[in-house]
Amino acid sequence: MAQISPSPLLNSHDHHHQSQHQTPSPPPSPPASADLNIMVIVAAMLCALVCALGLHSMLQCVFQCTQRVLTEPRQWVVSRRLNSGLKRKEMVALPTATYANSGSSPSSASAGCAICLLDFIDGDEIRLLPKCNHRFHVACIDKWLLSHSSCPTCRQRLKPSDAMPSLDEIVTA
Repeated sequence: MAQISPSPLLNSHDHHHQSQHQTPSPPPSPPASADLNIMVIVAAMLCALVCALGLHSMLQCVFQCTQRVLTEPRQWVVSRRLNSGLKRKEMVALPTATYANSGSSPSSASAGCAICLLDFIDGDEIRLLPKCNHRFHVACIDKWLLSHSSCPTCRQRLKPSDAMPSLDEIVTA
């Protein structure tokens, strides 16, 4: 019997047909978890940066305040005590009045309380500060004067400076 050798055309066609079935698949894409890990790392780094900036600001404030207290202790104590507020008996001694609109223009600058920003109406109890003549609702200014000894509008001190204790009395108190 005669042997039949495969024709080169048939071989080439079979080879081509086989190569279509065995084409290499594209490389696998990185898993989605790698992208998630990168996002978590970036978020953590941003949080650390924000925390570091906040800590830096806080420490800078602490150092500035500490330096001021160490370099100017007497002046700092005096300034804190001078504006520390009035005693209740000093505050009650300030003059009060009942507001009555005397026909002046309603647009005048002193027609309202600078603390609560409400206009005075007839019958309101107001307190007049003696040195600057600024007027406020009694409840508003009394709350302010318990922690400050100056006018909230012009910052004029209500306590006379000659009645203030000496620097040595303030520092040793």
